Amino acid sequence: MEQLQHAPVPLARIHMKHWGNEVLIMKKTISILSALSLLLLGSLSIAAEQVSAGQPAPDFELADQDGQVHSIEDYRGKWVALYFYPKDDTPGCTTEACEFRDNIFAFRSANCEILGVSLDDEESHKAFSEKHGLPFPLLADTSGVAADAYGVKSERFGMTLAKRQTFLIDPDGNIAKHYEKVDPDTHSAEILNDLSNLQLH
Repeated sequence: MEQLQHAPVPLARIHMKHWGNEVLIMKKTISILSALSLLLLGSLSIAAEQVSAGQPAPDFELADQDGQVHSIEDYRGKWVALYFYPKDDTPGCTTEACEFRDNIFAFRSANCEILGVSLDDEESHKAFSEKHGLPFPLLADTSGVAADAYGVKSERFGMTLAKRQTFLIDPDGNIAKHYEKVDPDTHSAEILNDLSNLQLH
């Protein structure tokens, strides 16, 4: 029986097919890298320059979970632990807030007030505060003014949030210490230890 023979595929056509696949892969790779670059640039462009130790603490006026307005100027003569956090009632933020709550009497003995700040609204703060019995103000920075002034505003997961960072402010209204890396489990105790050392000098 006569065998059927398939006509050979021209070599040029094989190269064209392979080249087409490579071009498609390259285009997809470039698109992904471009998207990541835009996300990174967007995050960097949101955050202003951070303030550092020794500088005056930027002032603001923000309402807490009960509608009372607070400013840094209100706390002259006292130490202030101004802590920024990303989101109410999320695991890390809850742990951090409850650690501050559990050490509230130690902070009061050290003449230090605790102010929590996130971009959540007053209603969210109130629910978070009542759920966990938080005995300190949670300030609603809904427009991101305070987070921007302290250089902690960032873009994550398509949302504008505050980074988890803390500023310890002295009785003269200056930043005594800036905590860029925060462990929610130990941060409260860390600040109390630093307060003790700073107040000895």
